[in-house]
Amino acid sequence: MIRKATLLAVLSAALFAPMVAATPSTAATSASRQTVTVSLASITPDVPTSQTDEIKFTGTVRNDTGAPTPAQRVRLRYTPQRLTDRASMAAYAADQNTATLPGNVSASSAMDIPPLAAGEQARWEFTATPVQLNYRSFGVYPIAIDVAQYGVPVYAQRTFLTYAPPAVPKPPRNKLAIALPVIDQPHRATDGSMFVDDKLSQSVAGRGRLADLARVAQVAPKTVTWFFEPGLLDDLDVMKSGYTVKTKDGEESQPASAAAGAWLTSMRTSLASSPVVAVPYADPDVTGMAHRGLDVQPNRAIQLAGQKAGELLGREVKTNVNWPPSGRLDPDALDLLSVSDAKVDRVLLDPGNLPPQPPVTFTPDAASTLDSVNGPVTALVADPQLSALFEPKGATSVLLSTQRFIAETAMISAEQGQTSPRSLVIAPSRRWDPNPALVSALLKAAGRLPWLQMTTLESIKPSKASVPRAGLAYTDADRKDELSGKYLKRVKETWEKAQLTAEITTTKTRSSFDAAVLRLSSSAWRSSSRTGRALTKQVSAAVDDRLGKVTITGAGSDRPRKSLAGSDGVVPISVKNSTGAQISLYVDVQSNNRKLLQVKEQNERLTIGVGQSGTVPVPMNATGNGDATVTVQLRTVDGKAYGEPVRLTIRTTGYTGIASVIVGAALTVMLAAVVTRVLRRRSERKLARAAKNREVSTA
Repeated sequence: MIRKATLLAVLSAALFAPMVAATPSTAATSASRQTVTVSLASITPDVPTSQTDEIKFTGTVRNDTGAPTPAQRVRLRYTPQRLTDRASMAAYAADQNTATLPGNVSASSAMDIPPLAAGEQARWEFTATPVQLNYRSFGVYPIAIDVAQYGVPVYAQRTFLTYAPPAVPKPPRNKLAIALPVIDQPHRATDGSMFVDDKLSQSVAGRGRLADLARVAQVAPKTVTWFFEPGLLDDLDVMKSGYTVKTKDGEESQPASAAAGAWLTSMRTSLASSPVVAVPYADPDVTGMAHRGLDVQPNRAIQLAGQKAGELLGREVKTNVNWPPSGRLDPDALDLLSVSDAKVDRVLLDPGNLPPQPPVTFTPDAASTLDSVNGPVTALVADPQLSALFEPKGATSVLLSTQRFIAETAMISAEQGQTSPRSLVIAPSRRWDPNPALVSALLKAAGRLPWLQMTTLESIKPSKASVPRAGLAYTDADRKDELSGKYLKRVKETWEKAQLTAEITTTKTRSSFDAAVLRLSSSAWRSSSRTGRALTKQVSAAVDDRLGKVTITGAGSDRPRKSLAGSDGVVPISVKNSTGAQISLYVDVQSNNRKLLQVKEQNERLTIGVGQSGTVPVPMNATGNGDATVTVQLRTVDGKAYGEPVRLTIRTTGYTGIASVIVGAALTVMLAAVVTRVLRRRSERKLARAAKNREVSTA
């Protein structure tokens, strides 16, 4: 009989081989091979606590073969052996081989499904109890629901069931902090109302990404910590008053966005009592900046973040916690953050950035301590598997994700060697696209599980449960992910030019281009450098335009020359201020031909009012005749060059030497005339006496 049964099973498997479902990975590339699917809709209760709890399983079977199927049977498969660790859980979930399903098939927890037409589905349900499944102690147990035809499984859905009877001692209640990001990429170049795209209008409406984040915020517990990128809030604030979108053909005006205003209001209301942190404005690539000599910009990004987020959310927003791009930084970036005005003393990191040393087989405590140039910094390391459940990569269901979350956290509390509570941190990727229903279910589960205690991110600190860490691990691959040196060089040049527009003013206010230049350094351009370069060109052009509003008058092609009236004279240099603010500067003039023209050094500061011109008299000395050139450079009061230098031509005449020749010649002519007159008079006197003598002798 055994041989006949075995032979029948083999023949049945061969007969129905075309109907056998592919594994999920294969199904993703060849949907035609997937046949009959079974889905789980509910497991109630999801955490049984006594031997007699009736666990109800419900779901559906669907025929996707394209042809009618024979009668089938849906069954519960189980094993009384608990999973031993999280690694075995991961291996079980990834294994899609029907031959390795749990070995026990429940005879009572099953349901027959009649033949299904192509595309037809049928609902199923059955029950089981822990005693029927032979569960005896707290733990995570693998289960599966399979669809069998003639006793042969053709498809199965794996999941976990956590059994939590009263235990002595009780499992430790681990602290759980959840960080949820609200981070996007910049959508403007400068601070005006011109947007480079209209993606935000789609994101805040309907089922858009930001709209979904707002839905999550409405139901999230007050212990969840929210990380906002203030540049996003800034963009939405502009949109609510009307804006313009840059298009291929020019510009397109958009009306005021009611959705943007409603989103901001919703976030302010929903998170009024929740901890909120601002990442640096525009989410700059801090590690890349630290490696390229842009040391000032991160501090300014943190300052601007606190200012903008506080203003637009209407509350105090902390900036002493940093969540770096990709969750990774190195000691250089850590030092840069620690010495900022906000004194960043807490960082949220990816587990690969701060691995345990030596490696451990259990789940390490999330908190650790790092050394920086400004003292100790608390490092919080996110749990990768728990974080991944908040944004699953492949197709899954809310139920399966919730069951996995329950099982993972239960397994952590049951790990061998744990005697005191540990801290756990969940942090999905920073630009995630959440499923509100899934996130809501996971948050609710976290709040009711007896082995978890929801807490804020700020409350997690290093403790006795902390494990030694290897220090910040920052690889060559991490360096390659940064914004390139060539790209950041242009950003740095634009920043330096932009600072001049503020340094030249008498009030020394902040540059109005700070936010614009920080947008250029956004980590979003790591994967989109082309967009970043386009924005850099726009911002650089805007900065040049502002610099050009302070001009040296009379230096154009229409007035190419100035004259020096004498060998020692004064040439006036005039500067016009069209910036809209009072300015103060120096005019630096240098001769390009010192043998022909010398320029005396000037130290007189020139202050020019709004819309006015100022003139500096520049003493010069010419040693000959001809044209000489000078270079005129405007400088800030700190001596920095402002704008491009201007060349002026000075026409010299050397009047002093010429005058000497003229005076000498005049004296010679005058002396000759006097001598001639004297000789003439003497001759006339002699002739008169001779004539008189002749008259006397004749008489």
